[in-house]
Amino acid sequence: MGGEAQIILIEGIGWIGSVAIVLAYALNMFRKLSSDSAAYYILNIAGSVCLIINTLYHHAIPSAVVNIIWIIIAFVAVFRRK
Repeated sequence: MGGEAQIILIEGIGWIGSVAIVLAYALNMFRKLSSDSAAYYILNIAGSVCLIINTLYHHAIPSAVVNIIWIIIAFVAVFRRK
């Protein structure tokens, strides 16, 4: 896959990641989703993975690093929860 289709795919992945992270935050703020629930962690981890794909494609290394750290924090929280 190359060209226009690849760009559309990468941008779509980035938007999905953004929506997932904002959705997790909003649901938590409105007390619809606990910050220690599996769904909250999954939304954050999946969203960060999507954003990492997008930011690496665009060579936005600082943003990619932030999302890698975000994933590490989420995984640590998941394992502490168990």
